[in-house]
Amino acid sequence: MSTLTVWKFDTPQGAQEALNKLIDLSKQQLIDINDAAIVSWETGKKKPKTQNYGSLTGQGALSGAFWGMLFGLLFFVPFFGMAVGAAMGALSGKFSDYGINDKFIKEVREQVTESTSALFLMTSGAVQDRVAEAFKGVSTQLIESNLSSEQAAKLAEDFGG
Repeated sequence: MSTLTVWKFDTPQGAQEALNKLIDLSKQQLIDINDAAIVSWETGKKKPKTQNYGSLTGQGALSGAFWGMLFGLLFFVPFFGMAVGAAMGALSGKFSDYGINDKFIKEVREQVTESTSALFLMTSGAVQDRVAEAFKGVSTQLIESNLSSEQAAKLAEDFGG
């Protein structure tokens, strides 16, 4: 079963530091990183910078199109106006097919703001206690959306990279 998680950090660099730590954990076979992307919102900037890393352990489960649409829905709709906002509203209905519902979108939007960063991950096979131990003392907030195996398969089918 795949899990889509969003980890929020209190600094623009926190997500990259966490991803580096997760890469080390994946080398120890403590987690499979099926896809990863980072949002970093520097202080004083009007919008965040995004970067899609894809799979760090093999072929990516998702394409840049998925991350681009998700980040557009989460962070850029207020900048585009009502016409694009209406189209993105329809898109948000599509994302619910993948376990990304309005509550998830609202939580991410409210928590990932200027001077913060977020790490978006599609993972599986995590040895949860070991991963949690590696992040002990790291200031982060976790927003989690568990995907059913059907939702993960649909997501990979629609946005597979």
